[in-house]
Amino acid sequence: MSDTPSGTPGSPPQIPVAVQHNPFPVARLLYSILYGFIAWMVLHILFFVGAIQFVVFAINGRVNEELKSFASTLFQYESELLAYICFVREELPFPFGPLPKHA
Repeated sequence: MSDTPSGTPGSPPQIPVAVQHNPFPVARLLYSILYGFIAWMVLHILFFVGAIQFVVFAINGRVNEELKSFASTLFQYESELLAYICFVREELPFPFGPLPKHA
């Protein structure tokens, strides 16, 4: 047994290195809460547009292209919101970032 704490005899003792942590991302948390609320509202609007599109399809036998385009844009926006919340993307979605691109 040796009196040295670790390593080979005669080597200087190992000094633990302090691990630096990034500060808590308060801004990201607040944006995520806001975008979560917006995503919840957009999801309900998408369900409503889907119901309207179903009624239009049942009456006319074809979908309304304007509603289809609107629903596609809303779906893209919902995807951007959820991607930011889940750390898949770093760019802020609308209203603090760019408008969603049409899918």
